[in-house]
This record gives sequence, C-alpha cells and structure tokens, in this order.
Amino acid sequence: MNNKEFISALSHEVELSVKDTQNLTNSLLAELTSQLEDGNTIVIQNFGAFEVKKKLERVVINPSTGQRMLVPPKLALNFKSSTGLKERMQKGGES
Repeated sequence: MNNKEFISALSHEVELSVKDTQNLTNSLLAELTSQLEDGNTIVIQNFGAFEVKKKLERVVINPSTGQRMLVPPKLALNFKSSTGLKERMQKGGES
C-alpha cells in the first residue's frame, strides 16, 4: 500500500475528505517526528512504541582487508510492537 492508497482508505474510514485526511496525517507525522527528535518515546496503545536509542561508538573490522575502523556514535529509531499486535501477526492478521 502506498501513501495515496493509505490516505484514500483512511479518508473513507473516518469519513473525511482526502485533502483533510492528508492534512491530518501530515500533522500527525510532523508531531511524531518532533517528539522523536526531542528524544521522547511514543507509545501507541495496541500498536507499539517508538523510541530513539543511542548507539555507542565501536570498532569494526573489515573481514576482507582486516582493517580496523571506528564507527562513530549515532541515534537510531527503534520500534517495539505491542503484545496484541504480535499475536495478531502470528495468527496471520485475523481478528
């Protein structure tokens, strides 16, 4: 499902125009992005949690050359699905 199909299906579900649904979705994503940039964890009940984790600096070795390289620290987005979502996916998405 691409973005256009998603917005269309969502607009039908919530009985709003496609344009209003697009604006609502853009606002939601902007707020989620802003919260994650601030380092906050976002928990969506019955779906899961998004959080930003700090990956520490580490040394890796290139297996073909044996060269050691330093990988700098970075921030990574992590998602942990809720138990309910995991169970539904294991059942094949059936309710």
